[in-house]
Amino acid sequence: MASRPTMKDVAAAAGVSAMTVSRVVNGDASVAPRTAARVEAAVRRLGYQRDDVARQLRRAGRPSQTIGLMVDNVADPFMAAVASAAEDVARQRGSTVLIGSSHDDPRREREVIAAFTARRVDGLILTPVAGSHRFLRSAQARGTKIVCVDRAAPGLEADAVVVDNFGAVKEAVRHLIAHGHRRIAYLGDKREIWTVGERHRGYLAALEASDIDADPAIVRHGLRSGPDAAKAVTEILSVPEPPTAVLVSNDIVAFGALAVLPPGIAFIGFDDFALAARLTPPVTVIAQDPVALATNAAHLLFARIHGDDSPTRTVVMPTRLIPRGSGEIPGPYRR
Repeated sequence: MASRPTMKDVAAAAGVSAMTVSRVVNGDASVAPRTAARVEAAVRRLGYQRDDVARQLRRAGRPSQTIGLMVDNVADPFMAAVASAAEDVARQRGSTVLIGSSHDDPRREREVIAAFTARRVDGLILTPVAGSHRFLRSAQARGTKIVCVDRAAPGLEADAVVVDNFGAVKEAVRHLIAHGHRRIAYLGDKREIWTVGERHRGYLAALEASDIDADPAIVRHGLRSGPDAAKAVTEILSVPEPPTAVLVSNDIVAFGALAVLPPGIAFIGFDDFALAARLTPPVTVIAQDPVALATNAAHLLFARIHGDDSPTRTVVMPTRLIPRGSGEIPGPYRR
């Protein structure tokens, strides 16, 4: 296999110095037109391509005007909104965004982050997967700024922009209890994910505060798709004392659950979605603002890149319970 042509090869073919080739490749107008034409002809003939990664390495210590953004799944509407908002802020700051998805796979997360850091990005905005993120400390030591969005990163001292997942779910469960429900099911994604763990904690805390025993028979974790959620609903409705209300941890679980949930069962979802107000009954949700999350995270990252060395902080954004009807279906204990 032929080796990739180098700048020295182009210089030899054009009869000029490597410095002259560098000037032509980088658009320096000081090179004489006839000399530049000779260099450009050699570039085309040899198929030379500038190695931008190597160029970045030579520029070590100077900003790359590039940041990396890693989310769970860029195809997910919530994460797509996060990516778009972060990109808008980066564009205003004159930076390019490299985007990748982890799909909540630790190995893939490391691969995506390694690809970003190899390109000497100025900083990273991450939606971390479950598990420790101590491995990112070496990148921080080399000067890469890191801000987490939507989820915190266990094992890493880094800024984070999140919502009050615990408080939001606690409020939602209390809402269901106030409407006469005591058999409240919980359907969630992987409990190891920071946000999901916080939401489950809020569920348990609300039950405990109302002297209601949590029943594992109507709780399901690890639901990653609509079919997973639909199966879980079928299972919890078949127990001897089925739930009269259901709370779910995200919109993907909500779509699957709503597809098979029979009428008369109260329902609250975490995350608003486009058709929530048009279903019958309209869906009560805990709404969060992905654009505000990402915008705050991006501004925080650029502040760090430009020298903000204040103590690490966690910014907690508000959520909003939107009662539309499904969460207000009365239960058997309604006063």
